[in-house]
Amino acid sequence: MTESATASTTPAVDGITLNAGTAMDAVSLRVGDLEGMSSYYANALALEPLEERSRGTEVHRVLGRGATPMVRLIATPGLPAVDPRQAGLFHTAFLFDDASSLAATVYRAGTDDRSRFVGSSDHLVSEAFYFTDPEGNGIELYTDRDRSRWTYEHGELQMSTLFLDPNAYLQRHLDPETLAEAPKQAGRVGHVHLQVGDTATATAFYVDALGFETTVSSYPGAVFASAGGYHHHIAMNTWNSAGAGPRAASLGLGDVAVTVPGREDLEALAARLTTKQVPFADTGASVVVHDPWGTQVTVALPHTTTEDLLLR
Repeated sequence: MTESATASTTPAVDGITLNAGTAMDAVSLRVGDLEGMSSYYANALALEPLEERSRGTEVHRVLGRGATPMVRLIATPGLPAVDPRQAGLFHTAFLFDDASSLAATVYRAGTDDRSRFVGSSDHLVSEAFYFTDPEGNGIELYTDRDRSRWTYEHGELQMSTLFLDPNAYLQRHLDPETLAEAPKQAGRVGHVHLQVGDTATATAFYVDALGFETTVSSYPGAVFASAGGYHHHIAMNTWNSAGAGPRAASLGLGDVAVTVPGREDLEALAARLTTKQVPFADTGASVVVHDPWGTQVTVALPHTTTEDLLLR
């Protein structure tokens, strides 16, 4: 794992912010065509099916690389399609260790005719490529620059959206051997970017209640937040969803998963939520809460098995 993808695992719990060892886990998507979507993520992102389970009328299937779950697809036929204007998912961001691993995945995604390529950017802290999957869920594929190259002004991390030529990037970094071995290259969920109705309400929930710390608040229409000084584990924007109310039942985002190092972190989170009068469920191994638009967030202990994920 790269330095920029990890944070120091400071064990202290201050009761106000999330532990520096906080990380993101596999995102859950409700899908209408389980086989089609599984095929897409297997081919375009080189994810392999890890395990599945039936729960009533639903089938839950986890895909990832190696032993790392990266997405849970929940077959929920009959729900309306993703509405790009409602609160929910802007994109799931899959993080890769190096440029060659990223390039191999970008090439696969770009050559799958079910993908819609929507752009690429140099964000100063990272280099990223954007796609939309066949059911309208946003995807970011990215790699981080080393933290020593990140810059700050007046205490705020400097991020931008600069042009990144996708063809030039692939010419520089695409390696045939890495491309052939893509399913064996490490990958994980680095951050999740959400659509919200307004950023002030989102900040009150994700920063003040959950305990992420704001890293960038000056970007128009968006707020970025993290634990442990990462550029962002969570982002919230109103670019398509300003004024959106509670989410209607639909395909798309089912759960945002976060991991914290220990039970004391869950207890501190539960105390914050209680103080803020935010309802939650505490299972012992996780705290489950819903944001102001109805998006489910599960904060759990790390090293959960694929079976644990399937039971959420």
